[in-house]
Amino acid sequence: MGLTDIADQITRVIDDTGTGAKELFEPVLRVGVTGLSRAGKTVFITSLIANLLDRTRLPALGPRAGGQIVNAFLQPQPDETIPRFAYEAHLQALQAPAPFWPESTSSISQLRLSLRSKRGGVLGGLRGRRTLHIDIIDYPGEWLLDLPLLRLSYAAWSAQELEKAQARHTLSHDWLEKAKGVDAGAKLDEPQALMLAEAYTDYLHAARGAGFSNCAPGRFLLPGDLKGSPVLTFAPLPRPEKPRRDGLYRAFEHRFNAYKKQVIKPFYRNHFARIDRQIVLVDALGAIDNGPPAVEDLRQALSAILTSFRPGKNHILSRLTGKKVEKILFAASKADHIHHSQHPHLTGFLQALLREAKDAASWKGADTHALSLAALRATVEQNVKHEGATLELVRGTLQDGREVALHPGDLPENPERLLAPARQGAADWPEGISYDLPEFAPPKPGEKAPHGLAHIRMDQAAAFLLGDRL
Repeated sequence: MGLTDIADQITRVIDDTGTGAKELFEPVLRVGVTGLSRAGKTVFITSLIANLLDRTRLPALGPRAGGQIVNAFLQPQPDETIPRFAYEAHLQALQAPAPFWPESTSSISQLRLSLRSKRGGVLGGLRGRRTLHIDIIDYPGEWLLDLPLLRLSYAAWSAQELEKAQARHTLSHDWLEKAKGVDAGAKLDEPQALMLAEAYTDYLHAARGAGFSNCAPGRFLLPGDLKGSPVLTFAPLPRPEKPRRDGLYRAFEHRFNAYKKQVIKPFYRNHFARIDRQIVLVDALGAIDNGPPAVEDLRQALSAILTSFRPGKNHILSRLTGKKVEKILFAASKADHIHHSQHPHLTGFLQALLREAKDAASWKGADTHALSLAALRATVEQNVKHEGATLELVRGTLQDGREVALHPGDLPENPERLLAPARQGAADWPEGISYDLPEFAPPKPGEKAPHGLAHIRMDQAAAFLLGDRL
């Protein structure tokens, strides 16, 4: 560690200690919200804020910790260097006469919501009211996928990605064909390097579009102002016997290490490592709809991601020794796409999907929980008699404007019926298991003034994440 790094670290400790002193009187809870592609982060945060501001749709939150929320309000942006989460614009999109899903965020954003609660107990009236500031940090799941790269060398990462690409050969074919004609031990040729990086990026986009979750490096998918820079101009390569110093392999190895140092580590240090509570949104239904390969890929992605968390309990010296994530909520989103009778099966599938990583977090001291939810309920349920049997349907409006009522398929009570074929490399689900999960549009607003946003179990999510701190 150089003198500059040491000075920066000392400065951060001083700043954090000063912030910690202020938070003794005005406590701040930093809640990280992330999820992989199409998991619904933007809608989740918008719904959480809207319902906390109104609270008529959050019955499970009220009695927690013997307190009661008496007021909620948005505060000015706490960090002037981070974009503000565009809550008002996203809420307007969901409540417009012709509502539409807001665009996903492609970078980190933040919003502060303050809750004022009255204290419970006999002496509650004498102790006055308490204010809790909640900083909601929204960051792309693609960035989270980068964190496991910190533990890998370029050679190990290349071997891992080349093996993964072979399993996705229909999506990676063009990139692999171009890579075959490249001598990794030859002298660096910048046009050739750019060609390989672009072909690899195209493959990552194709894989994500096909429903795969484990697509890293994340900035290749969301480059922002790094687009076209050398730090994003590399790709996996097999290691030659004798890599030359000015060769293509050494150049890519150097850029991979620069990516870790200049892109991943600042995100970890400045944002990720400061989170108190975390919710990980999972589009489990989307993975099931895309088949066994997508389910297995999601399982591996989540296992890799969760090794990046530092779970455990915080204490007064945590700002000096490093903060830990006290609570982690795993949530299967879009539960409104299936009948409520299927929700326990969806939650059970998520629990099984995350068992290894979740158990590892639990024994280290973090409180973990899994549930199924819908941040904005886009469907209603309908039971129909057909040939003497009752069909459990969901009814809603599709993205093309058609209103449909359908039975998307039954999730098995035993999640191993899904996980076993996925682990074994099956291309399709066994006979008798099929799913049809369409994309629904947001519901049109009712005639009455809205009070919060209709949801499924957002109150339980809020109670788990916030209840003990009210």
